[in-house]
Amino acid sequence: MFKKSQRDLHLEVTQALQQDYTRLFHDVARALTSTLELEIVLTTVMTKMAQFFGPERWSMMLVDKEQDELYYAIAVGEDSNSLRGLRVPMGEGVAGWVAKTGNPMVVPDTSIEPRWQDFSRRHPGLEIHSIACVPVRTSEGVVGVIQLLNSKVDLLSDFSIQFLRVLCDFTAIAIRNAEDMKRIHLLSITDDCTGLFNARHLYTLLEEQLARTDKAPFSLLFMDLDRFKSVNDTHGHLVGSRLLREVGEMIRSVIGPNSAGFRYGGDEFVVLLPNHDRAAGREVALRLFRTLRQTKFLVEEGLSLNLRGSFGMATCPNDATTVESIIKAADDMMYHVKGTTRDNLAIAGIGSILDRTSIDTLMASSDAVPAREPSALAAESRRG
Repeated sequence: MFKKSQRDLHLEVTQALQQDYTRLFHDVARALTSTLELEIVLTTVMTKMAQFFGPERWSMMLVDKEQDELYYAIAVGEDSNSLRGLRVPMGEGVAGWVAKTGNPMVVPDTSIEPRWQDFSRRHPGLEIHSIACVPVRTSEGVVGVIQLLNSKVDLLSDFSIQFLRVLCDFTAIAIRNAEDMKRIHLLSITDDCTGLFNARHLYTLLEEQLARTDKAPFSLLFMDLDRFKSVNDTHGHLVGSRLLREVGEMIRSVIGPNSAGFRYGGDEFVVLLPNHDRAAGREVALRLFRTLRQTKFLVEEGLSLNLRGSFGMATCPNDATTVESIIKAADDMMYHVKGTTRDNLAIAGIGSILDRTSIDTLMASSDAVPAREPSALAAESRRG
């Protein structure tokens, strides 16, 4: 019987590997074109990679640019829970070094790798004996790393390492696509001038609030800048636009990350306060009222302007239970202020709550201000 030569056997093995690589490429390519959901694509890519390389654990870490750290986006395999929640500073350990330098690193034996030894002493119990770590790069630099843990990395050929790099390129495409879609979505819901959300997104978030199964209360606050037209008439529209941007920045700084600010149109702003009943919403409204009065705007332009505003607030479910009715209730209160005293806060079901004495008290203290109708507000607080 004819025996195959070593050359023929080697050729058959090489062809079989190439077929495996081709199938894997096709599977990954299908994942990239089937959805823009980052987690789905990354999981597909990493699952295919794990099937090919057979690690005990595998993970995808992404770069948190603000914190200058890596965090685990995906961690799968034996004892993978020990990795979840773990953050790695850039430059620290194997993954941190790969992310910082952009160079891949294969460690067949972690016991003799100084970078890993230093890291493992600070994080005992990880039980990692070998690592293959490859950077994921986009045009903006390293955005993450892929780790194969406790795999037979000493048996990986140079071709396999190159193949791993190509998979990282696929992953980078997925990350870039997801980031592009996120940017496009953000542009579609953001006001160009102020950086706040736009009115269209307000309706979306209000519908989400009303659809909540826990039926938690929320408050809606309208704010209109008093006599803003005089700023445009005196200083021009470019200065007016810069002023609106500074007002948007002030609103974000006051309401914090768990509430949302919107430019509703012109010099009119809206704040959505999830999980704020009437009493809690009133406190935020008063902080905005006070901060608007205390802030000097356009200081860098040498103007140092003072602003005043007309505020109106309504609360769901007390004052309204639909998108249209909650907007109308808050808007009506704002126009009530504009049509009377200006520079005040009106609350649905109560009316204007500030007089000259209470405004002076508010401006002199960071504590809650006594309102014109404390009994009504106290009763509302007790009802929750």
